[in-house]
Amino acid sequence: MTTLIVEIRCKFAEEQFEFSKHAVDQSILRQIRVQEIREVIANGQVIEDYPEDKYGPSCLICGLTQAQRPIHVQCSYPSRSLIKIVTVYEPDPQRWNNDFTQRRRSDDDN
Repeated sequence: MTTLIVEIRCKFAEEQFEFSKHAVDQSILRQIRVQEIREVIANGQVIEDYPEDKYGPSCLICGLTQAQRPIHVQCSYPSRSLIKIVTVYEPDPQRWNNDFTQRRRSDDDN
């Protein structure tokens, strides 16, 4: 997955990305700026991979903004001409571990 994040970063650097309507709506609702998304892509890591996603292969990236705000960005694989940002959100500490890279196990998982 390390080459995946490198390729995604290259596409971002070349402005080869777009937002789904859902991602635009969520970024407005959650007050996540494009600059923050760029910061997360630049320093984040792929934490989940969805090669069989119904809308096309995608992955979940976790990273911190310069202000140390944790954000998750789900985006398509870089194999597309434009990377599509599927959704963006600030992870819920009750659902994610301390560094927001792994989901917490729920009581249902035991």
